[in-house]
Amino acid sequence: MYPSAYPVWRIAQIAHNFWFMTNRQLTCLASISVVMATGVGAAAPSAGAAIHPVRAGESIQAAVDAARPGDTILVLPGTYQESVLITKRLTLRGMGARTVITPPAAGTGAANACAKAGNGICVMGSAEKRIDGVTVKSLRVSGFGKSGVWASDTDRLRVERVTSENNKIWGIAQQRSTRGVFSDNTARNNGDAGVFIANMIDQEGGATDTLGAVVRNNTLTGNRIGATIRRVRNLTVSDNTLTGNCAGLFVVGDESLPRAGAMTVQGNRVSDNNKFCPATTRLPALQGTGIVLTGAEETLVRSNSITNNVGASPLSGGIVLFQSFVGATNTNNVIRDNVVTGNKSADLANRGTGTGNTFQNNRCAVSEPAGMC
Repeated sequence: MYPSAYPVWRIAQIAHNFWFMTNRQLTCLASISVVMATGVGAAAPSAGAAIHPVRAGESIQAAVDAARPGDTILVLPGTYQESVLITKRLTLRGMGARTVITPPAAGTGAANACAKAGNGICVMGSAEKRIDGVTVKSLRVSGFGKSGVWASDTDRLRVERVTSENNKIWGIAQQRSTRGVFSDNTARNNGDAGVFIANMIDQEGGATDTLGAVVRNNTLTGNRIGATIRRVRNLTVSDNTLTGNCAGLFVVGDESLPRAGAMTVQGNRVSDNNKFCPATTRLPALQGTGIVLTGAEETLVRSNSITNNVGASPLSGGIVLFQSFVGATNTNNVIRDNVVTGNKSADLANRGTGTGNTFQNNRCAVSEPAGMC
């Protein structure tokens, strides 16, 4: 437990480490003094961005509400029982795993829209105006009824070094958004996907062009699916570790236009995704699935290591091409230069009726149909 009277000198020390000592950053340090004098959440009367420290026992949301666009909310170590709703450009930064956000206790006051939806941290724009340039980093969010981090209608969102665990549906999720970067996060033991990127969850429609979104260097373990990339285009999924899930990675499309795909999946380590998850209304039981493409086009899957994913589901195997649940096929995807070994029932499997899919220079032992290794 950290004392509510966190020393001013310690706040300044943290800020010193956070900002390099340039003229502009000295302005930020001066802003802290104003914030400390006027109360947490008070915006400093400065032309530069302010840092608003929040101590254990204080409200993150109050600081967010009082901040100006471009400010940083620095959440000091402690456990914060609240949901945080962000609707302006700012940085929400914790102090690593020691900064923990958990659901508010029942009956603790009026809930914001984020709490009412069952999410931990929400970054919310609108169809008319996307929220641009929000960063969420270096904290832990745990135990929410829906998602740890949820974003909608954003541009250039960055989620970095966040641990999202034990949430009922998604660890880190985003819809209707562009140019997001999700890097160096840990998503574990979530009820559905650790990372979920989609066009939209509440209606049908063609794939969203993400304009180059990036999912990289994350550790995704113990989830139903490590990462689900659904009905989007033009992004990169690279250098992630996906292990101990029921399935590693799903690239999902359907018959809508534009189709999902036109993305690169490379350099990922996908192993031992052998947890068992029962069937749902949309999917069969999952176990032993590495990477699945279903209803996708023009996706490049290269230079991944996919090993020891073992199961008896129709989706089991190392790299599996499978037509979607509405019958959409995979077309013109390239699977090359992967190490795909020890997977069952096959290392490579083309179980759909799509055309133009090619398998080149993969190191593997068993394929369905035979001859792809």
